[in-house]
Amino acid sequence: MKNFLQKIPEQVKRLSVLLIVVIVVFIVATSLLTPKDFGLVGHYRASAIKINADQKMQYAGQEACADCHDDMWKTKNAGFHKNLSCEVCHGPSLNHVNEPDQFKPDKPRDRIFCPVCHEYNPSRPTGFPQILSASHNPRRICVTCHNPHNPTPPQTPKECSACHAEISSAKSVSSHMDIPCTKCHEASDKHKLHPREYLPTKPANREFCGQCHSQDAKGDKFIPRINMATHEPRYVCWQCHYPHLPEAQ
Repeated sequence: MKNFLQKIPEQVKRLSVLLIVVIVVFIVATSLLTPKDFGLVGHYRASAIKINADQKMQYAGQEACADCHDDMWKTKNAGFHKNLSCEVCHGPSLNHVNEPDQFKPDKPRDRIFCPVCHEYNPSRPTGFPQILSASHNPRRICVTCHNPHNPTPPQTPKECSACHAEISSAKSVSSHMDIPCTKCHEASDKHKLHPREYLPTKPANREFCGQCHSQDAKGDKFIPRINMATHEPRYVCWQCHYPHLPEAQ
């Protein structure tokens, strides 16, 4: 046994001692910090049940809203907000249910509230209604155009902009604003239903942009033109120019 221990490298011995110390500290800390009633009725403190039960109730539940506001309830349940509880927008309403004349629920009337869910965010599900609040009808509150209980847009977003709001907004202030998306991208109807499975096409070569921007191309004389043979021939156009907001003049 002594010979075996002598063969163990010194660094292994030191690491083993350190590991043992860490395990002992963990066991001691766990025994000292873990509440005594932890695990008695589940993987939590048993006293947490009473603490939660003693909390003052604030929310009434959306079923209570339906008792008095059945017209709004029916409208909401037939619209896009049908899975949204009333108190998500109107705040805790138990006091209003108990004393409706004295306590009134909140009514969001600023441009900050709705963008919490509807401000453009690429991580949100494809097709979820999103806007860029800085450019989407600035200075007007949302309920001016949208009924929050039936938030069908007064004008349904057209084609690509419904999902690609950021690209659409960039393109709308660029020199490409009048070019339809389908000029550069071909997308089947299946792309609208299964966008990740049926991707739209993208230009693959310099000649595509050259249809409008080469010196011998036909079209508006104000379109920037280049000599395709000498203008950076080793690169494709979008390595230097962002197609949705091309900075070339």
